[in-house]
Formats: sequence, C-alpha cells, structure tokens
Amino acid sequence: MKDRVWKRIDELEPQLWDLALRIHAHPELGFEEHQAAAWLAEALEGGGFRVERGAGGIPTAFRAIHPAAKPGPRVALLAEYDALPELGHACGHNLIAAIAVGAALGLAPVKKDLPGTLLVLGTPAEEGGGGKIKLIEAGLFRDLDAAMMVHPSDQTVVDRGSLAITEVGIEFHGVAAHASSEPDKGVNALDAVIQTFVGLNALRQHIRDGARIHGVITHGGLKPNIVPEYAAARFYVRASDNGYRDELVEKLRRCAEGAALATGARLEFRLVGHAYKAIRPNRALAHAFAEHLAALGFPVEEPTGGVGSTDMGDVSWEVPAIHPYIRIADGTVPGHSRAFCEAARAEPARAAMIAAAKALAAVCLDLWTNPALMADVTREFSEGQGTGS
Repeated sequence: MKDRVWKRIDELEPQLWDLALRIHAHPELGFEEHQAAAWLAEALEGGGFRVERGAGGIPTAFRAIHPAAKPGPRVALLAEYDALPELGHACGHNLIAAIAVGAALGLAPVKKDLPGTLLVLGTPAEEGGGGKIKLIEAGLFRDLDAAMMVHPSDQTVVDRGSLAITEVGIEFHGVAAHASSEPDKGVNALDAVIQTFVGLNALRQHIRDGARIHGVITHGGLKPNIVPEYAAARFYVRASDNGYRDELVEKLRRCAEGAALATGARLEFRLVGHAYKAIRPNRALAHAFAEHLAALGFPVEEPTGGVGSTDMGDVSWEVPAIHPYIRIADGTVPGHSRAFCEAARAEPARAAMIAAAKALAAVCLDLWTNPALMADVTREFSEGQGTGS
C-alpha cells in the first residue's frame, strides 16, 4: 500500500510543484491568503475531499476531510501558506502547503481500505498571527489523534523543537519642547526607549543559553528640533520553555520601568500580537517520520544553529504532533532571507517536497495500520515526556 501511495505522489509531482510555485509567485500576508487557500481547497476537492472553507470563522482557513472516514486514528496534515512582509516566501510556506496536499492526495485513492480519518487543515497566519491558536479555540483540533507538518530548511532535522515566544509592545509618553532653545522643558520619550535597549543589552549577559530578546524601534520622534513626546518599540521574548519565557517578559518589563524612572517618561507596557508555546516533542511520531525520510534519501542531520518559534507549539500541547524540517538547499541558507526565498522555488526544493509528502503519507499509514505505534504516540503524549513547563 505504501508503494501505491508513493507512486501516486510521484504522478502528482507536476501538479504539486505548480501549486508550490503559484503560491510562491503570489505571496500573501497572514489572514490575507485568499488565493492560496482557494488553490489548496480546489486541489483537495479535485482529490475527493470535502472542504469547509472559512473553517473556525477565519476566511482564509479551511478543513478538508476525506469521505472514507472510519473508526480509528484521526490524523490531520497541516498546511501553512502565509508569506513575510517584503520578503515573500522566505520561510518556504509555499512548500509546507504543497507537502500537506501531496501527502493527502497520495493517500486518497487507498483511504477506503484503511481505518481512521484523514484531514487537511489550512492554517493561516503562522508568521505572527497565530492562526493555529485561533483554530484550537474554535475546536478544530478537538478529538484528533495526531497532527503533522513539514517545514523547509537548510538542514534535515526531525526532533528540533521550538522556542516559546511572546510579543511585547512598549510606549513611552514624554513632553515635547524645543530641543535647542528649551530642552529643559521637555521629557524625552526616545531616551526612554534607548535606555530600555541599554538595560536589555546588559540583561543578555545573564539569561540562559538559547533564550532570545530582540526588538525594533517603531516610533522615535518627528524632527530633531522637537524633544520626542512619544516613542515606541516592539520586542520578541523567546525561551525553550514556557515558564522561563514568562520570566523574561517580566525582566524586560523591569528594564522599561527603570528607563521610565530615569527619564520621567510614562510607560505603557503591553503584551501584543502573538504568544506561542514551545513545541512539546513526540519522539515516537518523530522516529517513524525520520525512518521513512531516510529511506527516501534525506537522513536526519545533526542540528546546528538556533531555533525559532511557531504556533505549532500550541498544537503540540493539544494533540501529539511533529514539526520536522527538510533540507531544500545545499550549504547554509538562513531562513527569512532573500536567498531562502529563492531556494523555496529552486529545483532541489522540488525533490524535498516530494520526499516530505511521501514520508508524511507513510506515517499516516503506520498510524492507521500499526496499533502499537499509535499506542506509543498516545502514551508519550499523555505522560508529558519532554515537555517544557
């Protein structure tokens, strides 16, 4: 049966690559992915899936279910398809979408002979919008037994994990004055932002390895001859476990409070945007995926470099999940770069896309036909192995 599925994915390769390239050529930001969502839904409907557009009340989300649903494991393949501002598909989400659809369409012809349920969830706005979290809140991950996706990278790593993240916004309110003739009459809000960065830079010496706090100034004043009465910045606070991430948010708050005290500016400190949990690994599921991927010529590599954050982390606390990475280019090509955007439409990415789709499909077959594997996956999840607090 696996050979039949893999043969079908090979037959679909031109269609899948065309889908990946079309999404790449028409990048859409989070919650604006109307064209990508429509293309994906149409491809799945063409493979016999029943597609619910606007799933969870999100216009660019969808839920596709194969009609041959039977008692047994309910397995969801997740598609991402949002792009980055200015950079387009520099995170390769066009490939994530094509991989999920490829695995699902490869399984479709044999699903009638298998137990369980096959779903594809279209999950918008991973890049800061938390689309999966909204779908969790809408109940779309309820009663699932496994959720899987594959992310492109410059290395093949299966059990990499992620960092918990919280987005923080700070605003300082001062007093405007003439910066030359009467600077003593002003309270400089920009100075408060700068002092926050100075305090943060000192703090970085005293945080755990792998944790990250990084930010940008979003407003710094209007003209050099006006003491800035308003200034603002945004920060991402990341850590390998959820509890330490929250602790670092409070440390950042104290840096900002110190800056307010030093300058006399009034501080507004808010949690804004998105907050993602660290991935809760499921090594039984990851091991099954790694074996199939290695058989297809993509052996797992020793991971190098740091890790990012994803709303797949929140999914992994609701249902057993994996978020492995597959190499799409030779050498080092950093994510969120223009070089990675080019790699996401280059020929090596095509081979990686097909291999990832085949490996995902094979794990689905394992979960439906090997009760011992499904039991191991469920047991590991229920026992909370490898979790962050």
